[in-house]
Amino acid sequence: MMGPAHSLSGAAAWLGVGAAAYEAGYPMPWPVLASGALICAGAALAPDLDHKAATISRAFGPLSRGLCEVVDTLSHAVYKATKMRGDAHRSGGHRTLTHTWLWAVLVGGGMSLLATEGGRWAVLGILFVHMVLAIEGLLWRAARVSSDVLVWLLGAATAWILAGILDEPGNGANWLFAEPGQEYLWLGLPIMLGALVHDIGDALTVSGCPILWPIPVGRKRWYPLGTPRPMRFRAGSWVELKVLMPGFMLLGGIGALDALGYV
Repeated sequence: MMGPAHSLSGAAAWLGVGAAAYEAGYPMPWPVLASGALICAGAALAPDLDHKAATISRAFGPLSRGLCEVVDTLSHAVYKATKMRGDAHRSGGHRTLTHTWLWAVLVGGGMSLLATEGGRWAVLGILFVHMVLAIEGLLWRAARVSSDVLVWLLGAATAWILAGILDEPGNGANWLFAEPGQEYLWLGLPIMLGALVHDIGDALTVSGCPILWPIPVGRKRWYPLGTPRPMRFRAGSWVELKVLMPGFMLLGGIGALDALGYV
């Protein structure tokens, strides 16, 4: 899928988690619900770090473009080193390593560890990166015509405000994990979820997605998991723009109302 649809699906997924948490007796404070939705929207763009033309490659100028080059090369190398007889020959790393469940778990766990061990500046850094990505995905029309500096300033301001709100007692810094030293341990959850939602979205398209790697399926370790062929669509098609994106907005709205106890 394209960037805006990925971001909308990420936000909707976290709002759905908020609804489930409310029903399970672990309601999210509204700052966790809001910031988690934005983080998940941004994280839903991150697996495309292996694609030089993706939204994330442009988000941070030369830094993100250079990182995309490195991740693309690394992903291609891992693909070649682990592919089985049934896996196709590839000339690049797009939709390989960063589009797997293992990558999502490792990145989410790493961000949780960084948030708990790195202190306030680590939390601000995580929030800043994902706020910029959320702006690029959710407000993509405005972001395309704005300068990068304006987007970065908006992302930095949003990160600073959210961190200040979350730090207030009862606002969610220790949501779900209440032991001393576990503040912001939950921060990796929307990041992991965003990556998984991205993979599921790509699995709906004609190419499928190797979510299950490194678990082999038949003669393939990079099996492109997906829906039945007649149900798949091309990225940017009318199905994505006219059906899925409005659907994500509707489901996100319902999830938010339920998470806040209004449904």
